[in-house]
Amino acid sequence: MWKPALTTILLGTVALSGCAITPQELTISELQSTNQMDREQLLKQMTPVSGTLTLNEAIARALKYNLDQRVKNLEESLKAGELEAGKYDMLPKLMAKAGYNWRDNFSHRWEGDYIDGSTTPAADKSGDYPAISVDPRHGTTSLALSWNLLDFGASYYSAKQNADKLLIANEKRRRAMHTLIQNVRAAYWKALSAETLAERVRTTIQEAEKALQESQELADERVSSPDQALRYQRNLLENLRLLESVERDLASARIQLSSLIGALPVTRYTLVEPKTDLTPLSVSLEQMEERALLSNADLREQFFNTRIAAQDTRKALLKLLPGISFDYGYYHDDDRFLVNNEWSAAGVSVSYNLFNLLSASSRMNAAEKNEALAAARRMALQMAVVTQVHLSAHNYTDALRQFNRADQIFKVDRQLEEIVRGKFKSNMASNQVRIATNVTTILSELRRYQAMAKFQEASGKLQASMGMEPVIGSVDDIALADLTGQVNDWIKSGIRAETVKLAE
Repeated sequence: MWKPALTTILLGTVALSGCAITPQELTISELQSTNQMDREQLLKQMTPVSGTLTLNEAIARALKYNLDQRVKNLEESLKAGELEAGKYDMLPKLMAKAGYNWRDNFSHRWEGDYIDGSTTPAADKSGDYPAISVDPRHGTTSLALSWNLLDFGASYYSAKQNADKLLIANEKRRRAMHTLIQNVRAAYWKALSAETLAERVRTTIQEAEKALQESQELADERVSSPDQALRYQRNLLENLRLLESVERDLASARIQLSSLIGALPVTRYTLVEPKTDLTPLSVSLEQMEERALLSNADLREQFFNTRIAAQDTRKALLKLLPGISFDYGYYHDDDRFLVNNEWSAAGVSVSYNLFNLLSASSRMNAAEKNEALAAARRMALQMAVVTQVHLSAHNYTDALRQFNRADQIFKVDRQLEEIVRGKFKSNMASNQVRIATNVTTILSELRRYQAMAKFQEASGKLQASMGMEPVIGSVDDIALADLTGQVNDWIKSGIRAETVKLAE
């Protein structure tokens, strides 16, 4: 008798020990070890940047190594796995069971006679013994197949929803790709401006600070009048403020680009100014609208959401039907008191929750409203996409005009700088004028690069609104050089009538 009691005590002790679990903080060593392993894993997955970095390679690296983009790729892979796993939910249930039954005595029972509505136990009769029908120790095994028609229907529609969710994940990946490409294009030109202007900005700051110090010394010696010296110093300080503001903006550009391409902030590389084809749009708004309504990632996602809502309506309708189950199984029991230790059994059953009659109307109304809401969102998004195309086309044209104007101003300022430099060498221009001219040229060149960055961003937004992106497979299966070539071909194709029109 002591064995069952001991077993009970042991089980109780295990259960109580499970209730004694307390939160466990992460240790510094665990964090350091995990961070080190993560960093080594990331560096092992990517090809190091060496030498020069072109715009095409920067975009390819971002698509392949950017961590946020990799998360979107993994989310799509997860949805693909859920779709594959959901297919098995439509199969019947095949249950294999094995068990062992034990008790410390026999399952006795008295047999009695039924007389005039009352029972007379057989034990009252001398010489009778209680009957035994179950072996106190026996094992059982079974293999049973069960199929519920309602479960099959619900699993079928859930599998179709999982298929649409996979397509939604693909559209989210496309949307992330559009955003990433336009961010890389803008960041590349900003970083290029930093690389081109950084040395000139530092040199001009040093010259301005030296001129400021000399002016202060002359003012202290009263060589020049106080008001003239102060105006001179005021102009120098204003130029220094502008230069320091430029230097601050340029310092973060390369860090931002390195982050987008999945490289460490300290990575060293040289940027190459790409040849750009700055041509006005030659595609009609009607063509761009048509492409956007067919390929825009947000709109396509909403189409799939509408289909998912329709599947929800069908699942709600299924719940109103009676449940029909089919069962078949093979059973074995080594009980010594059984006449047949092995047998097969089959059955069919129908069940229905009568309360479904009360909730049927509300269930269907809710499902239909959900479907109507999804359709309304789709139609609202269609109008938003058309508006986005018009705004993006306008911004593209405006950004191109602003760049051309900034380029003209820069060319004029550069010529003026050369003239002033010549005059300064001939002592026909002051150092203040030379420094001011240098600052003006630096600012106009910076605005030119900024205008180009805005044009690249506007171009990316226009392509994103129309759902245009490089047609590539899994970036994990493509070498970086091949991916760079595909990006190069896509950028060269530009926004033309041939590229905007979808293939039949």
